[in-house]
Amino acid sequence: MGALDLSKPCLLVVLAAVCLLQSTNAWVAAPPRGHMHNIHSRHVSSSIGTAASRTGRMIPNSRSILLHGEMRKGSPSSSMWPAWLERALGRLSGSSDDDDTNASYDLAIVGAGPVGVQAALAAASEPHNKRVCLIDAPRESGVLMNEATGEDLSFGGPTGLFGKALRDTSKSIKVSGLRGMGLREDSVWNEIISNCVELAQSNADDMKRQLAFAGVTLIEGFASFPDGGDTSSLIVSHSDHSISNLMTENILVATGSKPFRPAGIPFDGVRVFDSDSINAISYLPKSIAITGSGIIAIEFAKIFRNLGAEVTLIIRDLIPRNALMKIGLDKDIAATLVADLVRSGIKIERGAQVKSFQIPKGDTAVRVPLKITLEGKGGTDRPMGSTTELRVDAYLAAVGRKPNTSNLNLQAASIEMDQYGGIVVGEGLASSATAGNVYAAGDVLGRPFLASTGVAQGVACVGYMFSPPDIREELAAFSSCNADDEGKEGELCIDGDLSRTGARFDPASLAANPFAFPTGVWSSPEASYFGLSTQQATDMGILAGESIALYAECLRGRVFSPNGLLKLVFEKPTGRILGVHICGDDACELIHYGMEIVKAKRTIKDLVSNVYSAVTYHEMYKIAAQASLDEAGARKRRAAAGAALAKRNRSQMSK
Repeated sequence: MGALDLSKPCLLVVLAAVCLLQSTNAWVAAPPRGHMHNIHSRHVSSSIGTAASRTGRMIPNSRSILLHGEMRKGSPSSSMWPAWLERALGRLSGSSDDDDTNASYDLAIVGAGPVGVQAALAAASEPHNKRVCLIDAPRESGVLMNEATGEDLSFGGPTGLFGKALRDTSKSIKVSGLRGMGLREDSVWNEIISNCVELAQSNADDMKRQLAFAGVTLIEGFASFPDGGDTSSLIVSHSDHSISNLMTENILVATGSKPFRPAGIPFDGVRVFDSDSINAISYLPKSIAITGSGIIAIEFAKIFRNLGAEVTLIIRDLIPRNALMKIGLDKDIAATLVADLVRSGIKIERGAQVKSFQIPKGDTAVRVPLKITLEGKGGTDRPMGSTTELRVDAYLAAVGRKPNTSNLNLQAASIEMDQYGGIVVGEGLASSATAGNVYAAGDVLGRPFLASTGVAQGVACVGYMFSPPDIREELAAFSSCNADDEGKEGELCIDGDLSRTGARFDPASLAANPFAFPTGVWSSPEASYFGLSTQQATDMGILAGESIALYAECLRGRVFSPNGLLKLVFEKPTGRILGVHICGDDACELIHYGMEIVKAKRTIKDLVSNVYSAVTYHEMYKIAAQASLDEAGARKRRAAAGAALAKRNRSQMSK
C-alpha cells in the first residue's frame, strides 16, 4: 500500500474509526452493505445499469466489488488493517491493484448459469471470503438474448428458463382471445415474448445484483485453457476481439450442457430447432412437430398446445407410457401424463421417426408449411393407415443433451473426458488436471442434467476446495448413513445430503441414487417424484405396497384441478414411506414434503395421524395413507371420484 496523505479529512475519519474498533477488539469481517466500489473495465457493459435507468434507483454496476475481509495476495498476514480497509485506504492514497486484467483470483468460474453463479456466491461469502471472478459467454449459453440491448437473459438461469417463462406466460395470456380481437400474428407473439423477456430479465438482474453485493467480479468473454498445460491462468477472448490473460489459483468449469443434435436434421434456427435454439423462435407457430419422449419434449408439447398450436409428438416407442418410465416416472404417473397429452389434443405418432425434411426456401414469413416424412422405428415401413407425412410450421428435436465442453482446450490441461465430452472427476469433483486445481460441476459432468443437483455440486465443490486437508478427508469420507445401518439386510441407506461432497457425489452414483434429489417435469400438469417406485423396491428385494389419492378426492383438487394423483410407495409391514410420486397441479412443489417424509423414515401411521390444513393439496398425503389401510374401500372411492371426473371432462370437451 502506498503512503497515505493524512491531510485528507475523509481518511482521518476512517482512521479514527479503525482506532476505535481496535481499542474495543471489535473488528468486523466486512463493511456495511452500502460500501461498494466500482471497478472500471473494458470487458463488460453492465445490464444492471440498464435496470437502474429504468427504475431510477442507484444499482451498483455488475463489476462492483464488495470490500470484504479477505487478505490480498502478497499482503502480509500480520497487517494491522483488515483487507477491505487496506484496499479502501490504497484507493484513497491513489494506488490500486484492482484492475481486472492484471488481478489474480482465488477462484475463476467458467460459465454463468445457476451452477456458476451460486458457486461464485458461496466462494465470495462467509466463511470463505475468497476473491472470485465469474466468466460469462452469452452467445454460448442457450441463445436467450435481448437483441435490443445485447443482454444475456439466461444469466444465472437454468437451461429451461425460456420454456418455464413461456409456460407461465401461456397460463396468463389467452391466444385465442388475442386473435379474436383481430390482432396480427406478430403482435400476438410480441405480447407473449415480451412477458417472457420480462421474467428472464428480472432473474438476470437479480443474479447480477447478488454477485455485485458479494464482491464477485463479472467478466464477459469466452474462456479456455492455454496451450502448454498451465492451469494457473485462463485465456479470455472478448467480443471486441481482444484477448486477456487471467491469473487464478483455482478454476471451476461450469459450462453446462447443449442439445444433442442427431445427424441428418437440417437445424436452421428458423423452421428447425433444437431445445436451445427454440429460445430464439421469432413467431408463434400454428403447428409444430416435436421429436422426443423425455422431459423437455413433453414440456414444450404442452407449452405450444396451451398457446393454441396444433402439436404432434413423434416417439420411437410404441407405448408412450413406457418411454416416460424409462426416464424414471412411475407407471401410473406416466399413464396420467400421457392421458393428459391426449386429452389436451396433442397427437402422438408412436413407433415413428423422421425420415426426411423438405424446407421451403426463402419463406421468411413462414407462409408455406415445412414437410416432414415419417418412417417406422429403425427405418422400417409404418403400419398400414399410419401417418407418413406431416405439414407444420416448425419442428423441434428434443432428444437429449450432452456436456458443453467444446473449445475449452481441456486436453491441453490434461483434463480427462468421457465418451460424451463430460469431464471426469474424482474426490471433491476435482478433474485430472496435473496441478489438482481444476474442478467441474453441473451438466458439464453429465447426468442427471438438473439445475438443482448442479448447484448442490458447485456449492459442495467450493466447500471442499477451500477446506484444510483434515476437513477435506472428513468431507470425502462423509456418509449420511449411520454405521449401524450399513450392512443390515433390507435397511436402506438414504444418502441424500447434497450439501457435502464425497465418493457418492460423482455423477454416476448421483444419477443412480433415488434418494439424492427430487425430479420434476414442468409440463402442465406437472409431474414429480422422489425415492423408490414399487418396481425399484421389488428389485431391491423389499416387500413393498402402494396407495393412491386422486386430486379429485380432496376439496381443493375437486374445485380447482381435479386431474391428477399422488402415490405413496411403502415398505410392508412397517409402513415406512419409500417413495412419493405425483402428477397434477403444483406437483413440483408438493414433492418436497414427500422428500422430507421419505428421508425422515416416516410411516403410513404417521401420515394418518397428522392434521393437514383444509382445502390444500397436502390433504392427499393423508388420503393416500388411509387408502393403504382400507384398500377395498379406497378402490371404490377412487372409482366413484374417477367416474364423476370423467363425466366432468366430457362435459367440458363438448363445450
